[in-house]
Amino acid sequence: MEVDGAAALLARAGTIVVPGWRGAAEPVPDTVCRALRRAHARGARVLSLCSGVFVLAAAGLLEGRRATTHWRYMDALRRAHPGIALEEDVLYVDEGSVLTAAGSAAGIDLCLHLVRGDFGLDAANSVARRLVVPLHRDGGQAQYVPRPVPTEREGARLGPLLDRMRARLDRPQPLPALAREAGMSLRTFLRRFRDATGCPPGEWLLRRRLDRARELLEGGARAAPVEEVAGLCGFGSAATLRHHFRRRFGLGPAAYRARFTGG
Repeated sequence: MEVDGAAALLARAGTIVVPGWRGAAEPVPDTVCRALRRAHARGARVLSLCSGVFVLAAAGLLEGRRATTHWRYMDALRRAHPGIALEEDVLYVDEGSVLTAAGSAAGIDLCLHLVRGDFGLDAANSVARRLVVPLHRDGGQAQYVPRPVPTEREGARLGPLLDRMRARLDRPQPLPALAREAGMSLRTFLRRFRDATGCPPGEWLLRRRLDRARELLEGGARAAPVEEVAGLCGFGSAATLRHHFRRRFGLGPAAYRARFTGG
C-alpha cells in the first residue's frame, strides 16, 4: 500500500480506520495516540479492524467502553487493558464514535454497517452486492473458534432445523419441541446447537428475531407499526421488542426506523 498523505490528515478526517497493528507487544507511538485522541475529541469517528484495536486501546479511546477484536487477541488485550468491556461473541461493536471489529472479514461487516447508517439500506445493499457478501452475517465469532466439528449426521439434522426456525420466528419455539424435531435428547441438542452456531438456541432465536425486526423497520413508507413488527417477529408485545432492541442496539425501534429511513 502506498501512502499519499501524512498524519496531518487525521486533523481533518471525519472517519479514521485503523486496519491492523502488530499486536500487544508492539508499542504504539505517542504521536499516533495523541493524534487519535485529538481527532476523537473534535468529533471524528474512529474504528479498528482486527488487531487495530490495540491502537485504539493505547490511545485510551476504549477505556470503560465495549469493544471486540479477533478471538486470537482477546486474552492479550484483556491483560494489557483490563478496563475495556470485551465482548467475545460478536462480529463488531458500535459505541457511537468508537467502533471495533473482530477479524478481517468482520471489518467488512462493520464497514457495511457504517454505510448503512450513513447512506441507508439501498446503498449498503448495493455495496454488499458489489462485494458478493451478505449485508448482515448471522451470529458472532464464537462459531469460528476452533471446536469439535459436529458429525455429518448431526449437521444434517441441524441445518434444515435452523431453516425451519427462521421461517417461523413469529411462533413460540420451546426447547423440548426443537430437540424432538432434531431427533436428539435435550442435553445433546443444546450441546450440538452451541457447537454449530456458537450460542444457545434462545440467543440464536433472539438474534434472528432482532434481525427480522430491523428489516421490517427499515421498510420506509411501507414499514409496519412497532406493535405489528413485534408480533411478526415473535416478541409478543411492543414493550418486549423495545426492551431487547435497546439492549442490543442502544436505541428503541422507533428511533432506529427514523435513523434509517430519514423519518
